Amino acid sequence: MTEPTVRTFDDAAALVAAAADDLVAVIEQAQAERGFVSIVLTGGTNGNALSAALRGKVIDWSRVDVFFGDERFVAGDDPDRNALQAQDALLDHVPVPSERVYTFPAADEFSGDGELAARVYAKRLADNAAERGNGVAVGGGLVPRFDVHLLGMGGEGHINSLFPHTDAVREQDATVVSVRDSPKPPPRRLTLTLPAVGAARRVWFLVSGTDKAEAVAEGVGGASPEDWPCAGAHGAEQTVWYLDGAAASRLG
Repeated sequence: MTEPTVRTFDDAAALVAAAADDLVAVIEQAQAERGFVSIVLTGGTNGNALSAALRGKVIDWSRVDVFFGDERFVAGDDPDRNALQAQDALLDHVPVPSERVYTFPAADEFSGDGELAARVYAKRLADNAAERGNGVAVGGGLVPRFDVHLLGMGGEGHINSLFPHTDAVREQDATVVSVRDSPKPPPRRLTLTLPAVGAARRVWFLVSGTDKAEAVAEGVGGASPEDWPCAGAHGAEQTVWYLDGAAASRLG
């Protein structure tokens, strides 16, 4: 488990710009070393802003594998889907091969069977890991060794769709789970688990706002992941919190 690094910026725009530059450097390094790079995108204001910022960067998109940390289990054309927001912000504007974009199943693909959809996405992860020779064993499954897993965070410390005091945040065996009762709507979601997040080489948080300050302090300080899920997300090689001054205001 890596110790967190905290980087503080004047505002959200500055933290997003810095993270985008850092991500380009990681992409270039990974492609030079292994021929490809694996990135887990995140939604939310900062996550979508970062995705949009990547549109202006020089990146070899033909050698990028794109994943998602969670998804709202709604119809495929529902604008709440993270995948559609990522398309609008980034994926429709860059030449990333469609077969290298690993989206979660939509609710209308499996007649609303979230457990089946979770197993399908877990298999997609395992198949990619096997194909690339880049897998990490997690409980009963296999996930790619993501180069960067990007994360937003809620004011109560939730990441992906892992909320405090839920079965999902306690899960240690499965790599992907179905959430039926998310306290934040919509209630049905699919999410990577904490062990799957921890398989990433780097975990980067993008957090801004005073309403996130307490969760930031608890996450950086090593609180219980059951109370503050953000505290359970660590990269195998690096954990970085990109914060604006308001989000960092309760750090010692």
